[in-house]
Amino acid sequence: MFPTMITKASMLDVIRNGEGDKWVGAVQLVASRKNLTDPLEPLGLILCATSSVWLPVSRNVLFDFLRDETRQHEWNIMSNGGPVKSIANLATSQDRGNAVTIQAMKLKEDMWILQDTCTNSYESTVVYAPIDIARMKSVMTGCDSNNVAVLPSGFSILPDGLESRSLVITSRPEEKCTEGGSLLTVLYQILTSKSPAAKLCTESVESVNNLISCTLRRIKTSLQCEYG
Repeated sequence: MFPTMITKASMLDVIRNGEGDKWVGAVQLVASRKNLTDPLEPLGLILCATSSVWLPVSRNVLFDFLRDETRQHEWNIMSNGGPVKSIANLATSQDRGNAVTIQAMKLKEDMWILQDTCTNSYESTVVYAPIDIARMKSVMTGCDSNNVAVLPSGFSILPDGLESRSLVITSRPEEKCTEGGSLLTVLYQILTSKSPAAKLCTESVESVNNLISCTLRRIKTSLQCEYG
């Protein structure tokens, strides 16, 4: 998912964390692209931003946290701090972590979240996108899904490949002998203008940078690893 999004875009900036930034070692990449013809995405100017950071949290713990709708309000700014409830769940494999879910946000009455989670022995991903309720209901009743434009964002989680450390947060005590930390990559895609002729403004770039920083800060706070 992430490589495809980035290769379609034109690179705008590479931001290295300053001395005052708590996210030491994280690098943010910002890019833009224009969708002129693809009906599966919103037409217009799309801003993409991604950042990767190491966390002292095992991959299983991080994956379970990000896909848990009862804790989504802890990191997802889109929910405005309100509760999120799963209203439909479709398993995509025998692994409990592989599923497509539809989630409702209490404070967003005209919008649902379509979430796709996937995990295997190498990587775990949590991909989600806001979607208009009326359009989603039409798809659920058998209408053509090609008429629904989706702009996904999400997370990729990789094990760091290092030996386990005593400070790594795991879901079970026995995991401490085998699991290290995780490399978390977050990517946001935002439609900044519906006009293909629109120009990107610095305010949009600053806004998406703040969005990523705030999301990472909330994740670290929730998992109690601000200084990991």
